Amino acid sequence: MARDYYLFQSGTLRRKQNTLYFENEAGRRPIPIEDVSSLYIFGELTLNTKLLSFLGQQGVPMHFFSSVHEYYMGSYYPREHLNSGYLFVRQVEHYLQPAQRLEIARELVAASSDNLLRVLKYYRHRVSDAELLPETIAAIERDQQGLAGVRDTLELMAIEGRMRERYYHCFNAIIKLEEPFVKRVRRPPDSPINTLISFGNALLYATTLSEIYKTQLVPTVSYLHEPGARRFSLSLDLSELFKPLLVDRVVFKLLNNRMLREGDFERALNYCYLSESGRKTFVRQYDERLSQTIEHRQLKRRVSYRRLIRLECYKLVKHLLGEQRYEGFRAWW
Repeated sequence: MARDYYLFQSGTLRRKQNTLYFENEAGRRPIPIEDVSSLYIFGELTLNTKLLSFLGQQGVPMHFFSSVHEYYMGSYYPREHLNSGYLFVRQVEHYLQPAQRLEIARELVAASSDNLLRVLKYYRHRVSDAELLPETIAAIERDQQGLAGVRDTLELMAIEGRMRERYYHCFNAIIKLEEPFVKRVRRPPDSPINTLISFGNALLYATTLSEIYKTQLVPTVSYLHEPGARRFSLSLDLSELFKPLLVDRVVFKLLNNRMLREGDFERALNYCYLSESGRKTFVRQYDERLSQTIEHRQLKRRVSYRRLIRLECYKLVKHLLGEQRYEGFRAWW
């Protein structure tokens, strides 16, 4: 079964027949192409156009990350092989019609906020601060009541931002931190907790993009986030649903179990980044989380978190085609 490959060291990636080879001073490592779902590149990589052509033929996306500035640098997104002109037209129509766009965007925020609440309710009786989490849960539930009356996506994003700010405020109660988590800071992250959130969100963004590639959806047309040049904004939309369950739960595990040490972070006056050892530790736990399975209530079988992301894409396709109203993913366990 194909899986994701994470390359942390610098080197050269070559193709020989149907096998990839990663080469550096440590030696030569074969990577059979049939085993590869996506490639995540964290080091300096040398490659050529023949390799990119081969990856394109095999439908293998490649995601590039940096240890400085913004973690996610960009993706090599192969030529789409599941094109549907009709679906593309429908996808654009739903963006251009304000009411249709708002319907999808509102459901994305409603579902993602339900997943925030699911996390808070899980920890409600597991933390020492007996008042903070219940108060925050009640506040977010009040914010949710305002979703029905929003008139555009800007107003919707404002409510979403307020709910997520309340949610982040609870991290000090959930996580055993030596230095308090003050606020969410992104560019650049200024503390270990901020850098873990940023790194995890970047990984999830790339994972979601890989799953979109395996469907007929066009990743540049979105509904909650404004489509723009040089970004796959639909991946941002769908990632919102899974951040609390995939990224945040990994962050909680790493910090509460003290799986990261001071040497796993690189600090300066105004930034904090993960070192190579820190990135490896995070990726290992993130990939393990993606592979975990749950019993799906409709399919009546166990599916992985990664598969849940693909299923979310299929649900959106059905909505766009008028087959079934879109209902965003909500954790039920």
